[in-house]
Amino acid sequence: MKTLLEFKKTVVDEQKQGDKKIEEINTRLEAVKKQIDEERMQLDELRAKLKGVNEEKDADYPKFVELRNSLIEAKNQMKSLDDKVGQAKSRKDRNEIHGLTKALEQIERDIQTKKLSKEEERKLVARSKEIATKLHTLKMMHKKEDQYREMSTQYDELKGRVNKIFRQKEEFGNKIGKLKESIESLVNTREALYEERRQVIHTVREAAAKLEMIETQLNAIAFKKNRMAQSETRQKKTKEMEERRVARQEAMQERVRRDKEYQERWNALKEAAMKKMSSGEKLTFDEMKLIFGDSAQE
Repeated sequence: MKTLLEFKKTVVDEQKQGDKKIEEINTRLEAVKKQIDEERMQLDELRAKLKGVNEEKDADYPKFVELRNSLIEAKNQMKSLDDKVGQAKSRKDRNEIHGLTKALEQIERDIQTKKLSKEEERKLVARSKEIATKLHTLKMMHKKEDQYREMSTQYDELKGRVNKIFRQKEEFGNKIGKLKESIESLVNTREALYEERRQVIHTVREAAAKLEMIETQLNAIAFKKNRMAQSETRQKKTKEMEERRVARQEAMQERVRRDKEYQERWNALKEAAMKKMSSGEKLTFDEMKLIFGDSAQE
């Protein structure tokens, strides 16, 4: 009995510890599940932002490539024009467009107003064509340079936007990767906690089964003890009743014996008194009571 009670105490403590452990695991589970939900929301937000960045990239990157190609083509055209004019000379003539324009106007006036020989006129016309060609080339070059500068500005702006987009893509991609790793780790932790809780629940249920078995045994022992106690009580009562019966019987027998002895003494005394009366002797009051009291009592 003592061993069973000690075993019961051990199992009850084990069950309490298991219940406490389950409560702790449930608290940790709630925290982990809450963190998973929060990080999944963050992940959805980052994916939405990344989708927006990808849409910007899909819109701007083709423009960037097209503008880059146009810039390369414009640069090649400028190089071609430089080759026509001459690199060093073209740099000097670009600052003398105004002078060349005036020279061309002067040649045209000379052709129209001066009396020139055919040779002089031919030279002036040739010179006029040469200056006009150079002016056209220089003007085209300036136009191309202006276009190139404008395109370069647009290209730099678009390149900055594209680079920013790719930086954002990389940033969001890294954050998404880290969040996915964190969520995966949290999910693994959650599953490990589920498994740990299952094991503890199994232990608690085993403890409950042990307690039920112990209670059954304790109840059986208590029932047996109760029956034995009842049996002992019945036996004790039976013994006491028997003792009282024997005592009553002995008392009755003692009373009968005493009555018999008393009767025998009374009869002997009466007989002695009768003899004394028969002999004419004087009787005492007690002796008279013995002889005549019998009939009086009757």
